[in-house]
Amino acid sequence: MRTAFIGSNSLTVTTAELLLADGHEVIIVERDRNRIDELSERLDAGFVHGDGTSPTVLRDVEPENTDVLFCLLESDQSNILAALIGRSLGFERVVPRINDRQFQHITDELGLDDTVLPNQAVASHLRDLLGGEKSLELSSVIRDDAAVFSVVAGEDEAGPLEELDLPERTRIVCLYRSERFRLPENTRRIKADDEIILICAREQLDELHRRWGDTPDN
Repeated sequence: MRTAFIGSNSLTVTTAELLLADGHEVIIVERDRNRIDELSERLDAGFVHGDGTSPTVLRDVEPENTDVLFCLLESDQSNILAALIGRSLGFERVVPRINDRQFQHITDELGLDDTVLPNQAVASHLRDLLGGEKSLELSSVIRDDAAVFSVVAGEDEAGPLEELDLPERTRIVCLYRSERFRLPENTRRIKADDEIILICAREQLDELHRRWGDTPDN
C-alpha cells in the first residue's frame, strides 16, 4: 500500500513508522525543508517539498498510484481544503483530520466521510478511564454458541446497509471506517474498505469463511 501524508506532526510520524514497519510505502508532503532533512534521517519514506494544499504539489505525489491521502495539518480548514483538492485530483481515498467538532457537519455535507477526530477519540478514552471503565476481552462477553467475525468490505459489499446479504442468526454489530467507530443505526451505506464486525451463531462461521475466505480475524 502507498500512503501519503500532508504535514509532519507527531501523528504523522507515529503512523508513518507503523506503516513502514509493516512494509508499506510512505510519502510525506512538508513545506519546511529543514523538517524534511530532520525526518529523512529517521524515516525511510519519500518526501515532497511544498504546500500540501497546492494542486501542483499534490500532483507530484502521484494520486493515481496512492491508496490513501491523510491530511493531518494543524488547521482544520487547511485539512478540509487539501482533502477536497486531493479528491478532485483523483486520490482514491482522502482522510482529513478535524480537531474542532463544529467542522464535522461540514465534512459530512462535503462527502468527506473518512474524517478522523483524534482529540475526540482521546477525550472519550480518558473520560472512560475516569469513570472506571476498562476494555473487556471478547471472550468474557461472547458466550454460549455466539461468535464474532470481521470482514473488510470490497466493492461487492458496498451499498445500502440493509442490502448486505447475511446468513440467518448473523447481525452487524458495528463497523470501522478509517478506524472511526460507527453504529449500524448511524450508517446508511457500506463503503469499500469498511471493516464490518458481525456477531453470529457459531454454526454460521463456516459459511462466512466460505464467502469471505480467510481474511477475517475472529
